[in-house]
Amino acid sequence: MENICFTYSGAPVLKDVSLSVRRGEVISLLGPNGSGKTTLIKILLGIYRPLSGTVLFEGRAISAITPKALARRVAYVPQFHRMVFAYRVLDVVLMGRSPHQSFFFRYSSEDRDMAVSALERLSILHLKDKRYTEVSGGERQLILIARALAQGADTLVMDEPANNLDYGNQIRLLDEIRKLSQEGYTFIKSTHFPDHALWIADRVVMLQCGAIIADGRPDDVMNDTSICNLYKTEVAVIRIGGALRTCIPKSILTRLKEA
Repeated sequence: MENICFTYSGAPVLKDVSLSVRRGEVISLLGPNGSGKTTLIKILLGIYRPLSGTVLFEGRAISAITPKALARRVAYVPQFHRMVFAYRVLDVVLMGRSPHQSFFFRYSSEDRDMAVSALERLSILHLKDKRYTEVSGGERQLILIARALAQGADTLVMDEPANNLDYGNQIRLLDEIRKLSQEGYTFIKSTHFPDHALWIADRVVMLQCGAIIADGRPDDVMNDTSICNLYKTEVAVIRIGGALRTCIPKSILTRLKEA
């Protein structure tokens, strides 16, 4: 992204935002509600067109890339995803093959093999014949990642993927993101959980009032002061052991010390 500006009804939402992403990175977008995270994601995907500035993918403006061609490389994993029809999980993953097909097509045996392989990769092949509308929220997120893998995409853009997931499913999702990044997949994800950025992100981008106020390694940009400024809440970023760090509200720390 180069010098992106965007407005809603004349009100500025993103102000001269520039951001470069390298292959295989896990980038966490942090910021309070209304900071511009979702708008930034939609501009990256070509859903919104910026007022000014350019979005490039491997050196080409995305406005010059057809949506079908872009979808072969870049996949969107939304925060909420509901289907009206009770498709089987395997059929939902097969839909990821659509960017590779003509208007009238039938899925080939190769398409089905790729869908099965994606489900196996995420250890959810046992769900393939279940109805998508009947699986849990955590399972849906993994299914959508499997669809992205079947799509052939190597860049995944995720809007608050851990929201509404229980703790166990959050951890499983973070584990899969980390594993896939080590294989060269790129992740750009927004989150409301600073801990998640501390645990798996290569870079953290902090957004406030439509501007990037920090961009760097978690160890360099995430500290008591920066998170307090971002969320207007006093916290302590604590090192537990080695490189592991976590974020704890100072009010809780005070109570623990008094106990």
